[in-house]
Amino acid sequence: MNRQVLLFISLLSLDSVIGQVSYSIPEEMAKGSLVGNIAQDLGLEMKRLLSGKAKIYTRNSDEYIELNRERGVLLVKERIDREVLCTETALCALHFQIILENPMEFYSVTILIQDQNDNPPQVLYPVQTGGSLVDEMVPRSADVGYLVTKVVAVDVDSGQNAWLSYKVQKATDRALFEVGSQNGEIRTIRQVTDKDAVRQRLTVIVEDNGQPSRSATVIVNVAVADSFPEVLSEFTDFTHDKEYNDNLTFYLVLALAVVSFLFITCVVVIISVKIYRWRQSRILYHSNLPVIPYYPPRYSDTLGTGTLQHVYNYEVCRTTDSRKSDCKFGRAGSQNVLIMEPSSTGTMQRIQSEKSILDEPDSPLEV
Repeated sequence: MNRQVLLFISLLSLDSVIGQVSYSIPEEMAKGSLVGNIAQDLGLEMKRLLSGKAKIYTRNSDEYIELNRERGVLLVKERIDREVLCTETALCALHFQIILENPMEFYSVTILIQDQNDNPPQVLYPVQTGGSLVDEMVPRSADVGYLVTKVVAVDVDSGQNAWLSYKVQKATDRALFEVGSQNGEIRTIRQVTDKDAVRQRLTVIVEDNGQPSRSATVIVNVAVADSFPEVLSEFTDFTHDKEYNDNLTFYLVLALAVVSFLFITCVVVIISVKIYRWRQSRILYHSNLPVIPYYPPRYSDTLGTGTLQHVYNYEVCRTTDSRKSDCKFGRAGSQNVLIMEPSSTGTMQRIQSEKSILDEPDSPLEV
């Protein structure tokens, strides 16, 4: 209720302003930046600001400036974008009042917002869509000064920051076209001849007058021909050739990458095999392990000490009287019990039969 009464009284007393002050600040100032010392500029004491409950009143709903009564200064409350705040006015300013109570006093404050070169130029024509191959056509009968097209650009900044200049950055034939530095008009500077290429490409740069300056570029495709079918055939062939060249380049690069990968892989594999064999040979050369010969398996002893063949030798001496004969058996050094393998069954049977003959007292024996 008190706030509504205060605002009503202030509206009735706007004509009775005691003092006024003006400031000028650039746009895009950071939040909390200093605008000015309002107490010093208006000749107010700090006690008066505190006792009078000094506050800011503005007709706008958005408040960009705040008052610090303890310090007596004005600070930036919200970042100010001049292009948003003043879209259609050349002069951009904030107007508000500082109100004090007991007794009621009004002070007018004006803050001018200076434009900063924070926006680059925007090209309106030709429209850069990327789908058009030809923007303009020039007949081969065109004279000097023939108007080809006009580059249209704007800058949302104000003052000298919005002043634009145009110049040709690149061109297929610089001796054929020029662009007006102030109006952006592209004109011929000599007579068009039959020797001029059909496809002409111009890159125009648009710069503003700010510090530092900002710029934008626009590409203008011009066809020098007398009829549209001639232009269509020329640019169609150009498109097909470009696509073919792009595909060919892609496949060549892909093939080179594959061949390089296979070559490097083969080299790595060969080097790895060579290193592995060399390390194996070095390990065997420096090893102190005994060399164990290999014998084909014949008999296996029960102790599991190996598969070495055991030879059973014997010598027989007989006379007509078998009981008086001498018989000598030679055995292997090992007294282990032999286990017969299936492959040696016949041999063992023959040995057993010979032994039984020796054990018989009257068995004949051929020597």
